[in-house]
Amino acid sequence: MKRKKTKKNIIKRTKDKTVLQIVKRRGHAELYDERKVYGSCFFACRNAHLSEKEAEEICKRVSAAVTKWIKTKKVVSSNDIFKILIQELKKHNEDAAFLYETHRDIS
Repeated sequence: MKRKKTKKNIIKRTKDKTVLQIVKRRGHAELYDERKVYGSCFFACRNAHLSEKEAEEICKRVSAAVTKWIKTKKVVSSNDIFKILIQELKKHNEDAAFLYETHRDIS
């Protein structure tokens, strides 16, 4: 008998067997997705007029650092990720970090 895949089953079957949920600002939870961190970082870097290559290099490092930090947690808020991403991005480009930080204020 086949089991239906439900959201609960998907959460339990992550690659590293860690259940990691991100609690979003509106209170719902979703699984951590490193691609979202990378995408947000890339958008901020490109808006800071960095080349595509520069943005890719920075975002690889930033998303890896954020993911490494997150792997030590079970549940993290999206605000925690926001703060860590800013902190990591500042190490590589202050302008991109500023644009990322202030984008949330106007969106």
